[in-house]
Amino acid sequence: MKSTVSSKGRIVPPAELRRRNGVQPGRTFEIERTDRGESRVVRGEPPKNTGLVDALLACPEKGWFRPIPSESTRSIEPPS
Repeated sequence: MKSTVSSKGRIVPPAELRRRNGVQPGRTFEIERTDRGESRVVRGEPPKNTGLVDALLACPEKGWFRPIPSESTRSIEPPS
């Protein structure tokens, strides 16, 4: 597959490649130089817990997840 460098220096992977590999907006990649004039694009790992909030919000039981009041750590004394 081929792609072209834009006037802003961006390379966009072809749609078929993105679809086949599940590449979504915001995904990171590393570009490694392998040889003179050759590079390799490696898909980075997604951040931990990606999609967790969406999965929790999709819970069919409405009201199951409720916000927990936050607690201040200011009142915690350091050990002496």
